[in-house]
Amino acid sequence: MLETWLTSKTVNIVDSVGNWKEAIQLCAAPLLKNNTITPNYINSIIELHESIGPYYVLAPGIAMPHARPEQGVNQLSLSMLLVKQGVKFNSQENDPVYLITLLAANDNTSHIEILTQLAALFGEASDIQKIFKAQTSAQILSVINNY
Repeated sequence: MLETWLTSKTVNIVDSVGNWKEAIQLCAAPLLKNNTITPNYINSIIELHESIGPYYVLAPGIAMPHARPEQGVNQLSLSMLLVKQGVKFNSQENDPVYLITLLAANDNTSHIEILTQLAALFGEASDIQKIFKAQTSAQILSVINNY
């Protein structure tokens, strides 16, 4: 199911980023390009982080930035960025973050199945390690296609 949302156009790898804001912006870029989110959605995620902290850092090395549907989501969408060198999100227990999966839900329910599949992926340590070690987006997608 995740292969519907995560494709070669929405999954990217970079060696490093300057900071967590750049990581979010790079992760969101494919969704901006395909007009499923607006720039306001990215700004909302950054503002929330600055206000309440890295609420979306879920586990060691894994973040899932998101905001409210009304903050700039045009269509349900998902993107993924692997930062090979990791990036600090100021999440003491979970930094550095390597895998950023940006979720843009356009309502309160349509994304539940995606979350279920992502939870299964994030809970499978061996598959997460394969993603962390991936050199190409095709390698990431070969893992994702199992979910």
